[in-house]
Amino acid sequence: MSSEFEKNLEKYAEVILKIGLNLQPGQRLLIGAPNTYQKGAPIELAPLIRVIAKKAYQIGARFVEVMWDDEQLKLIRFQHAPRDSFEEYATWRTDCQYEFAKNGDAIVRILAYNPDLLSDHDHNLIATTIKTHLTHSKPYSNLISKNALNWVGITAPVDGWTEKVFPDIPPENRKDKFWDILFEICRVKNEDPIAVWEAHIKQLAVRSNYLNKRRYIALKFVGPGTDLTIGLPKGHIWGSARFKSQNGIDYVANIPTEEVFTLPHKDKTEGVITATKPLPINGMIEDISLIFSKGRVVDASAKKGEEMLHKILETDEGTRRLGEVALVPQSSPISQSGLLFYNILLDENASCHIALGRALKFWLKNGEKMSDEEFSAAGGNLSIDHVDFMIGSDKIDVDGILENGSVEPIMRNGEWAFDI
Repeated sequence: MSSEFEKNLEKYAEVILKIGLNLQPGQRLLIGAPNTYQKGAPIELAPLIRVIAKKAYQIGARFVEVMWDDEQLKLIRFQHAPRDSFEEYATWRTDCQYEFAKNGDAIVRILAYNPDLLSDHDHNLIATTIKTHLTHSKPYSNLISKNALNWVGITAPVDGWTEKVFPDIPPENRKDKFWDILFEICRVKNEDPIAVWEAHIKQLAVRSNYLNKRRYIALKFVGPGTDLTIGLPKGHIWGSARFKSQNGIDYVANIPTEEVFTLPHKDKTEGVITATKPLPINGMIEDISLIFSKGRVVDASAKKGEEMLHKILETDEGTRRLGEVALVPQSSPISQSGLLFYNILLDENASCHIALGRALKFWLKNGEKMSDEEFSAAGGNLSIDHVDFMIGSDKIDVDGILENGSVEPIMRNGEWAFDI
């Protein structure tokens, strides 16, 4: 590794720990919490993980644990395991994740995977493994929804994924190219990335504060194949990069992040939406079109991966309703890279997006104190899943609808339509 790469890797780890987690002296840290896509930290990212662990101890972490994963073992399972065994689950993984979260410790989630790994395998088995994981993760997800801890999602290039993003680059150069772009879009290449991140966070906060003051009752998205009105519940909160967890720690949940976001009213979405990027869930789901009535998806189609799309919608009742709406300008660094990353963490920060499934309770005023029944009655969506997909482009307009019925421009041709 070159000295320049090692320098940037060190700065990336600092951004993760100081901006993302805001890791506190005395906290414990879990790296590689399981998620829908993988069981832990990819073993090939060990050099990055070791740098993060070392810096965490230097900051004052009391204990650092890593949960590892090898996605080739996942592939082997799909190739050779008994077909009736896919509800089996290593509950120690979610038990460990929940223990750290319950104690108010810090957690790093890593979304770095080959999006085509299981593209040729049985969608029913894939859906079974996803639902099994989500069911076991529910106690942890409830803590995330209540903003109980400081956590961050990050990514890094791994085998299979680099080939997908850079098929025309010589194989020996793909990872170097990917790292270079990742350092760029994560603002790592700056001389003082921490200061640059602080300025970026403040700018996003100005956007979310503006939207909170407007108190829109609905948003309207219009563009090719899209004419959708998303109702917003009373007391909805627009958020951006930084939050304060219940344990009193400011944190940024995604590195990178370019979005401002809130929760829709689960019963008040009407119209049709057409996705502008593929949804990379165990293969590509492409050209998604959804029709909503009274908040619920009543018709769904996709030119590729339609069976998997319907499996997602069948996860539970909540996956037919929206849990998030997020605004991202086309001028974001990720969008300006001109790349499709086939990775939710990166692609959702290149484009306006919505999410099927769970809404986070702390996006609603006093929501973290509400029971599930109270949250649902206030318009919040409940689900074990949360599936983001992209709906933004340079041809999308977004309007805010006020309580008196008047309409104000929020975005035009994918860019902000109001000054800050």
